[in-house]
Amino acid sequence: MSEIVQQIKGKQVAQKKFPFLMKEGIIFPPQLNLEQSSSEQTAIYKSGILKGKNFVDLTSGFGIDAYYLSRNFEKTTLVEQNSALLEIVKHNWEVLEKKASFINEKLEDFLDQNKEYFDVIYLDPARRDEHKNKVFLLEDLSPDILEIREKLLSISDQVVIKLSPLIDLKYLVSVLPGIFRIDIVAVKNDVKEVVIFLSNTADHTIVCNCVNLESGEDTFTFQFGEEENARAEYSEPERLIYIPNHSILKSGIFNLISEKFRLKKLHPNTHLYTSSDRADNFPGRIIEMEVVESKNIKKKDQFNIISKNHPLKPEEIKKKYSLKDGGENYLIFTQSKKGKIILKSV
Repeated sequence: MSEIVQQIKGKQVAQKKFPFLMKEGIIFPPQLNLEQSSSEQTAIYKSGILKGKNFVDLTSGFGIDAYYLSRNFEKTTLVEQNSALLEIVKHNWEVLEKKASFINEKLEDFLDQNKEYFDVIYLDPARRDEHKNKVFLLEDLSPDILEIREKLLSISDQVVIKLSPLIDLKYLVSVLPGIFRIDIVAVKNDVKEVVIFLSNTADHTIVCNCVNLESGEDTFTFQFGEEENARAEYSEPERLIYIPNHSILKSGIFNLISEKFRLKKLHPNTHLYTSSDRADNFPGRIIEMEVVESKNIKKKDQFNIISKNHPLKPEEIKKKYSLKDGGENYLIFTQSKKGKIILKSV
């Protein structure tokens, strides 16, 4: 019965997260393995970046990333220490008519014995400790990226590592040499992962891509460090309000966005922007809005409620003003340099 329940839950997850597995004969692993797997969307995105002859996934898990990455390589190797999980992946790849070498070993043992050189090494370190608590620092991950970095780069031209969306980028760059690219990947404006690219030949330039995957691909690219020299202008709200995508907010390039798109910020700690004329190719939402008084907010009205740099959270705002969620109109509670303000879409 527990195995039947596992398969039912697996199909429910697969319908949304990796619909390509909705086929006769596919077997699903326990819930935790499904939760830790990349989505089909993010795996497809990464497969568009990497290619070569020889590829190894050192932490294959349920194998979603490896499946899509393998499309661009002549030879694929999957390493996984969980034998039961690897057997499931092996079975599924046979159903999907995909070929690979499957190795049931600890990553460290594989690296000690390996004699091959790979075009790309991919890994997604475990982000939970022995007590199942989430961890974020590189030295706390399993494997410890800082400990095995040199060994990885001795057997590959390029090492690609998937990390938590909560990891601090400045910390990352300060402790891990060889980074030449960082991708902050969001799906429908929800940041899912930070992907870093390492090489022995990397110079000091780090290209950062803020990616938002929806129906297409929305990407804003900058060089790490540009924010330090960028300067923002400030203003009270003008006709248009700009709300950056979450991948932009994760990157921390608040002044650079102001400078690049010639927009004005409302406040140093309010990451909203404004202008009278529309800026082209802005990575986020653009809404025509006006400042309103709280007394003019009618009870039972319906809004998408946003709180930025304001003491009240959206749920508290909804309760205080007896508002409904949703609809096409926006209500933003925030601060400009002059103090608290409320913005309403027009």
